[in-house]
Amino acid sequence: MAAPCTRTTRYLFTKCGTSCFTITNASSRASRQVSRRPLCTSSIMYRKNLAAAGPEKFTMEFIENQVEEFNVGKRHLANMMGEDPENFTQEDIDKSIAYLFPSGLFEKKARPIMKHPEEIFPRQRAVQWGADKRPFHFLFYTGKQAYYTLLHDTQSKIINIEKQQDRLRAKGLFLKDAKKISLDTSRWLLKEELEELLVETISVEDYTQFIQLMERLLSLPYCAMEEQFVLSYRQQLEAQSRNQTIPTMEKDENGVAFTTAEGRRKSSNASVVLRDCGSGHITINGQNYLQFFNVLQDREQLMFPLQFMGMLGRFDIESSVNGGGRSSQAGALRLGISRALSSFVSERDVEMMRQAGLLTPDPRVRERKKPGQEGARRKFTWKKR
Repeated sequence: MAAPCTRTTRYLFTKCGTSCFTITNASSRASRQVSRRPLCTSSIMYRKNLAAAGPEKFTMEFIENQVEEFNVGKRHLANMMGEDPENFTQEDIDKSIAYLFPSGLFEKKARPIMKHPEEIFPRQRAVQWGADKRPFHFLFYTGKQAYYTLLHDTQSKIINIEKQQDRLRAKGLFLKDAKKISLDTSRWLLKEELEELLVETISVEDYTQFIQLMERLLSLPYCAMEEQFVLSYRQQLEAQSRNQTIPTMEKDENGVAFTTAEGRRKSSNASVVLRDCGSGHITINGQNYLQFFNVLQDREQLMFPLQFMGMLGRFDIESSVNGGGRSSQAGALRLGISRALSSFVSERDVEMMRQAGLLTPDPRVRERKKPGQEGARRKFTWKKR
């Protein structure tokens, strides 16, 4: 018999028919107790029976116990911090953990955390067959029943929309310019996000086929009938764009629309007035931008927002800038032009500008020189003598 373990260890396997296999090892040699019951079949068949039981690592009872322990721990933590347990949010939990257990670890995954069990333990599929070993779903043997169910449901919805369109044509009520689904501020779920939603692994070809089928549904004139179904597989993006402050569009005495915006970069401050229906004339502190910026790179920074949106030559720009050097002045003017331009474009274009970094201030500044060394980071050459 093998040497006993130094600590109490219990191995418990699931039941197989009417027999089970349990071993208990005590820390003391004298008080060792080994109880065995005969296994119903061979070890190979036993492993197959265990595999047939499905994923049992995180059972429903286990998750419920973890949720109960989390709620109790959250109430204790709220009482420790002097807060109301009923209104103690996850943000309050994170602040309390950071206060009670300060950690200097750079890796965030190594720091102490306290989150809901549903966020920690991965989702798992339930057992897909009954006691008679027959699968519940008719697509079980495809190996990707959730994915093919999604394709089946999407095709069914396409057929229903086409039938509704045929009824409207028969009654003479069909409209080609029917209401469309607004997709300007959303995107399709990524392959990884779709896999997490389906709790299945799919290939790139499967994901491409799913996107093509959804695009086919959107091409139908009356696709708005399934708007809720389509949006359930898209990720909203407008939340970040709403945080952007868009300047108010005004009109002068001639009825020409214009906007005013400001931009900063390092120690440079810029003020920009963007006028619509212009000829592309740009002045900086009363000078033409070609004379103000002698370096091509600075002029490219200035024109990048207009070129990105395809609006070169549409606006007249009057701007003033002070402080800093030529590079910081070009960055301040670019930010001011981008902010003023956001008043003339749609929400989708504003989101594209934000993703391109045109509406994000650049917080980088020159790092100061340190005493005892040659520069901000550079050290003097060390000499032994």
